[in-house]
Amino acid sequence: MRYENITSFKVMDLVREAQKYSDTIHFEIGQPDLEPSPKVKEALLSAVNSSKYGYTETLGLLELREKIAQHYKRDYSVELDPKQILVTPGTSNAFLIAYLLTLNSGDTLAISDPSYPCYKNFAVMVDAKVKALPIGKEDGYQLTPKHLKGHKINALHISSPANPTGNIYDNKNLQELIEYCERENIAFISDELYHGLVYDKEAKSALNFSENAIVINGFSKYFCMPGLRVGWMVLPKHLIKPAEAIAQNLYLSAPTLSQYAALEAFDYDYLASVRAEYKRRRDYLYNELKKIFEIDAKPDGAFYLWCDISKYSNDAVEFSYELLHKLHIAVTPGVDFGKNNSQTKLRFAYTRSIEHMSEGVERLKSYL
Repeated sequence: MRYENITSFKVMDLVREAQKYSDTIHFEIGQPDLEPSPKVKEALLSAVNSSKYGYTETLGLLELREKIAQHYKRDYSVELDPKQILVTPGTSNAFLIAYLLTLNSGDTLAISDPSYPCYKNFAVMVDAKVKALPIGKEDGYQLTPKHLKGHKINALHISSPANPTGNIYDNKNLQELIEYCERENIAFISDELYHGLVYDKEAKSALNFSENAIVINGFSKYFCMPGLRVGWMVLPKHLIKPAEAIAQNLYLSAPTLSQYAALEAFDYDYLASVRAEYKRRRDYLYNELKKIFEIDAKPDGAFYLWCDISKYSNDAVEFSYELLHKLHIAVTPGVDFGKNNSQTKLRFAYTRSIEHMSEGVERLKSYL
């Protein structure tokens, strides 16, 4: 059965185990603890009071798609037709739609190793093969055209800023990668969910370099709305109708109340404070953990640190449980993200307050 090839995440077992301890320090969960803009709450309550319970059209509320298009004009100087935007229930559905648009049975999807684990599982669901290409410090944790050469690839999926490493694709490399894919007739899918949570570098959208890219983003991370389950896709014009047809069958429309709430998510003054807080947390945790573990890349975005634990253990899963049971510290083992030296990696998320994280750091220092 196909489901036998879909892997579950080790971290979810750790999350359940962590609930046994009232004093667990949480570094495992990749969701913001900050609340969305107060304007989002007001819009949500207004939608409830106005009984906005019906379906929207499959592409999503026109007003929301217009707001998203304005966001691309403001932040990227990219002009979009709102018809190119498909609102989705979170980004996971967007990944599945992107694969159904670009991959036939037996086709090959290229991803980096390490990368977000759902990519390969969605590829399994559409009966595609996965080519996981190892990247590391020497590459700046970025795929380049040289990684793709010699492989028969039908679609490439990158993320920038990336989970679990926090790296951002350099503008020159991103452009060259897109140009290579266009020459070789490889579909280009860009996961830009952590855009906005960018600290020391500029992050261009793939749309700055190609109108043929499929770009995926959402409101879960930068906009602090993970549970409202709203994402979006920006589609090349020739893929709008097939994407709409797929979405009609998958979920009909994204959650209506959440879409109305998202209308007020583009509160840029508030979002600047979100970015500043996560930068503060990154600087704190990076400076502390590099005293304990080897960290070969300071993250430029997102909210993760990719730490090497090889001087303490060669089994990330076993070491994760050791930290949980002995220190009540929850982390994510690297094996969730691939096979490229992942047995000696842990991902730490800085999605809790510095006060919370500092207790975990002190426990780690004392123990290790």
